[in-house]
Amino acid sequence: MKDVELRLVSELIKNSRRSSHELAKAIGVSQPTVSRLLKKLEDKGAVKEYTILPDFRKLGYNLMALTFFKLKPLEPKDSQRVHEQTEQLLREQSFGIVMYEKGMGLGYDLLAVSFHEDYSSFIKMKQKAFDFSFLELTGSDSFLIDLNDKVHFRPFSLMAVALDLLNMAKQKRPTTEKSPPT
Repeated sequence: MKDVELRLVSELIKNSRRSSHELAKAIGVSQPTVSRLLKKLEDKGAVKEYTILPDFRKLGYNLMALTFFKLKPLEPKDSQRVHEQTEQLLREQSFGIVMYEKGMGLGYDLLAVSFHEDYSSFIKMKQKAFDFSFLELTGSDSFLIDLNDKVHFRPFSLMAVALDLLNMAKQKRPTTEKSPPT
């Protein structure tokens, strides 16, 4: 991705409610350039949605859970069917799950990131997950985060990604070019 595109995405992550005029000023280009770049980034799928990041505690969530699941090995022919069934089920009932992805590491195959009112709603989500017989889950472990804890080292935010993108853009920029203010 080009330097100016990285800077634009970084600014959008910081605040996607700004006008193209404000974004142009922030990254040092014209408003038509921002509009053209936004269209290009959307068409390429680099910008998927414009959204907010709420304070989950103020919405009634007290726990964030990272739950790792172990699957019985799937035959390649079954992968697509299982994916479709899971997608349909999560459309019908989200169980507080905001991310559900295949992966690898720590001996697990799936990760669910979820938000819960309390511990009992978290337990219900885990029990429901094992009810999905088509997944053939064989085990799980969870890491729970108390959102009301007084100490937070780095709460969930995308600001770190925005800053990382700016650093990437800086590294790609020729050393004679000046950085626009952020």
